[in-house]
Amino acid sequence: MNLLLWIGLPVLLFWSVGAYNRLVRLRAEANAAFAALDAQWQRQLALVQSSLPDEFQTSQFTLDGAMIGDGSELWAGLRGASTQFATSLAAMRARPLHASRAGALRAAQDVLLLAWQRVSTDAHDLAGAAMPETVAAQWQQLMQDTHRLQAQFNDAVTRYNVAIAQFPAVLLAWLFGFKAARPV
Repeated sequence: MNLLLWIGLPVLLFWSVGAYNRLVRLRAEANAAFAALDAQWQRQLALVQSSLPDEFQTSQFTLDGAMIGDGSELWAGLRGASTQFATSLAAMRARPLHASRAGALRAAQDVLLLAWQRVSTDAHDLAGAAMPETVAAQWQQLMQDTHRLQAQFNDAVTRYNVAIAQFPAVLLAWLFGFKAARPV
């Protein structure tokens, strides 16, 4: 019995260290995937900001003098959506695997995509489309890259969540405070 105890304790210790290292590695992979996605989203935000008309790029803009239906409300909506998305992204950047922050970021992303689509299709003036073709092409390329990076992040989150839910690693996850993450 004594021999079994002396063999079992080191095996348990080595397993625990290995399982903990695996959880840390999977969390680091998810964080690295988010960092790449964050950089991509920063490029999207930069494109949105550079696409805004001059009067919407300042922090103090108003729609007081705008005529109803001239597209100003669409540009204001895009600016508001980009501000909301930037704020949610900054919160997520602090803790990339925080589930409620991921939910808020996903909602802000949906609002930004909707606002961009509305500006792209509805904000026309007498000179033609409000969004130049080059900007629309850049946006499409950014979206393709974003979808790819988002899928990589979501896959990393899924692997991490599966690992922390497996028995007996779930005991280590509980002991060391590993929490389930949410894909975006």
